[in-house]
Amino acid sequence: MLSYLHIDPIALSLGPVKVHWYGLMYVIGFAAVWFLGQKRAQQSWSPIKPEAIEYLVTYGAIGVIFGGRIGYILFYNFGEFLSNPIILFKIWQGGMSFHGGMLGVSIAMWFFAKKQHCTMMQLTDIIAPLAPIGLGAGRIGNFINSELWGRPTDMPWAKVFPNGDPLARHPSQLYEALLEKVLCYLPCSGSITASPDR
Repeated sequence: MLSYLHIDPIALSLGPVKVHWYGLMYVIGFAAVWFLGQKRAQQSWSPIKPEAIEYLVTYGAIGVIFGGRIGYILFYNFGEFLSNPIILFKIWQGGMSFHGGMLGVSIAMWFFAKKQHCTMMQLTDIIAPLAPIGLGAGRIGNFINSELWGRPTDMPWAKVFPNGDPLARHPSQLYEALLEKVLCYLPCSGSITASPDR
């Protein structure tokens, strides 16, 4: 029996303002980085102070949003961008790229490391265990948005996504959320406050 996916991508509506689940996943990711980053920055081996974490989150947010949007336009919608460059700013229409977001965050963290007078490798020791939560939350947002589904399958947990064809498909977003969030985070979770191996 086919299982249809019926989840409203809008979590909350306040008059003309609509709060999307996908946007809330970003908030969850940034909040996790702030909370766990505070714990890591309190350790004696940390190259940055706890009060710098809020700036780290700000740099990261700018990098992921601008990088993700620019990457989406360049990688997947460049033709339309050439004919109508204003679409770069129409973020309410959706369209974010993981590749662009990762590049954007990397550039932002490089600038942040320079500002904090530490190396990129030292900063990576701080943030590496923090990233999986945001990545996993993003994949759950993809699942709710009915995007990035997997191949057709007859497995009992297959879903028919409303934005796709009528075929039952692997909920690959949930597989990725499990792999990116749980399996990547758990090996690091026991060392949130431990000194990184050198």
